[in-house]
This record gives sequence, C-alpha cells and structure tokens, in this order.
Amino acid sequence: MTLTPRKLNAYTMFKLPAAYLCGVRTKHIDNDACTVGVTYKWINQNPFKSMFWAVQGMAAEFSTGALMIGKIQESGKRVSMLVTSNSATFTKKATGKITFTCNDGKLIDAALQKAIETGEGQTVSMKSVGTNEEGIEVSTFIFEWSIKEKS
Repeated sequence: MTLTPRKLNAYTMFKLPAAYLCGVRTKHIDNDACTVGVTYKWINQNPFKSMFWAVQGMAAEFSTGALMIGKIQESGKRVSMLVTSNSATFTKKATGKITFTCNDGKLIDAALQKAIETGEGQTVSMKSVGTNEEGIEVSTFIFEWSIKEKS
C-alpha cells in the first residue's frame, strides 16, 4: 500500500486523535521527504499567544514517523519502530500556518537495510524543521528512531 497524505490523515484521525484535533495534517510524502502542517488556533495555543510546543512536536514527529512507516511497508518485513530520544530548538513564536519538513528518507534506507541484514537493532536520527508562512524557521526537532526486525 502506497502512503498518501489522505491515508495518513485518516490514520491520524483514528490512531492519533489528539494530533488530529489539534490540526496536524500531512501535506506531502514521497520516498525522500514528508511535510506536515498545523495551524495556530485556540485548541493548540499556549498562554503566550503562540502554538504549544507539544503540538509542534506532534507535527514534527509525524513528519519523521510517516517516512519510517512508508519505508518499513516498502521493505515487506515486520519491523518495530520506537522513538528513543528527541530534542528541540525554538527560535521564533509559532503563529499562523507552520510546516514541518523532514528530508531524511535516505537515512532510513541504510538503517533499515542493515537492521534486516544483521537482525540487530539500528538507530537513525531524523530532523524536522518547522517554518512559518514567510519561510522563517520557528523550531527544529531531532528524533532518534530505533528500528529492529521482528522475529
């Protein structure tokens, strides 16, 4: 099954309802990149009149995780995936439409191939950058994913 933004948004609605209610939506996905958007509104605000950091984190994580899900499906193998660590940097208030983009699809390929060949767990660090409507960076998230073929 090929992943599409529509399928991922349906998945979010049923499996990640908090993200869906906060407005997290997949805009684009291909073999190398995934773009997820979220718009600042009442339900995802913080007391400082900007988007709550955790909502940004949901969108950023989904941009990396959707790529991982797609690559695992393509492999035809049963592979577990888990976020083992993350870090974030916030550089500007997140208001308006924020777009998170992860361009690390190729990093997954190498780690997934090695996990399948060796049977050992692998880790891959993926970056998602959030920008506002003017193209100004508002936050950057790094997620370390652990993957391992299930036996």
